[in-house]
Amino acid sequence: MAKAIKKQALGRGLSALLKDPANDIQSVQDKNADKVVGNIIELDIDFIEVNPFQPRTNFSEESLRELASSIKELGIIQPITVRKLGFNQYQLVSGERRFRASKLIGLETIPAYIRIANDQESLEMALVENIQRQDLDPIEIALSYQRLIDEINLTQEQMSERVGKKRSTITNYLRLLKLDPIIQTGMRDGFISMGHGRALITVEDQTIQLDIYEKVLSNELSVRDTENLVRNYNSNQEVKITPKKAGAEATPKYIQEGIGAFSEYFGHKIDVKVSKNGKGKITIPFHSQEDFNRIKKLVEGAK
Repeated sequence: MAKAIKKQALGRGLSALLKDPANDIQSVQDKNADKVVGNIIELDIDFIEVNPFQPRTNFSEESLRELASSIKELGIIQPITVRKLGFNQYQLVSGERRFRASKLIGLETIPAYIRIANDQESLEMALVENIQRQDLDPIEIALSYQRLIDEINLTQEQMSERVGKKRSTITNYLRLLKLDPIIQTGMRDGFISMGHGRALITVEDQTIQLDIYEKVLSNELSVRDTENLVRNYNSNQEVKITPKKAGAEATPKYIQEGIGAFSEYFGHKIDVKVSKNGKGKITIPFHSQEDFNRIKKLVEGAK
C-alpha cells in the first residue's frame, strides 16, 4: 500500500512540474524529458482531448456507468495513454472508456502514461492497442485492420506480428468489409455474429446477400442454418427454412417480406408477434438513452 501511495504522489509532483511553462517538453531530447515521457502522471482531465483515430465508434452508456461506478469505488487500475501535443495539451492514444467514465463521475485528474508521437505513430498505437485490448465488434476490428493497411502501409504479415494474430484471422476479418453495409450494421448491432457474416460473404451478389440476411433475421437462423441456406443458393437448390421452434406457427409471408425494411429503417432487429386472429405487435428495441433519442428523431422526421 505504501508503495502505491508513493507512486501516486510522484505522479502529482511531475504533474506540477509540467504546469510550469519553463519545463514544457516537446521532444525526448528536452530537459526533464526522462522524468515525464514513459512515466505515469496525474493529468488534469481538461487538458486531454479525445483521439480522432479512435477505432471504436460505439460506447454503451450502461457499460460506461458500470465502469464509472467501479472507478468511483476502486479507482483507475490501468492508466490511460496520451501523447503530448503542446503546453498543457494532450491527446488520448488509448483508454477512452476510462477517460469518459472518469468524466462521468466528475474526476478532475486521471493517471496517464505520457508518450511523444506523431500522427502516424499515434494512429498505429491506437489501432493496435485497441485491437489487442478492447472488446470491439467484428466490423470495428476489420476497419482497424484496413486502416493499418491504408494509412500505415502495413502488410498482413506485419500486422500479424504487431497484433499477435494469425494472418488467416486478419484475412477473415477484412473479408467482412465486402458485405453489404446494411449487413455490416446488423453485425455491429449484434443481430448476427461473425459466423453469419462469414457465411454470407460467399454470396457475391449483394442483393442476394440482403435477401438471405432478411431470412436469417426473420427466422432467427443459426450459423449452421445460414451456411446451409447459402449453400442452397449457390447450388441453385430449393431453399428450405426450418422454423426455430418446433410446432410454432409460421410467420405470415407479408411480415417476412416487410420486416427487413423495418429493421433497416430503425437500425435494429424488430420483433413482430402475430396472433391467430391476425392482430399483432411490433417491438422496437433500444440499447441506451442515445439510441432511444436516435429512434425518436427518426419517428419525428417521418411525420
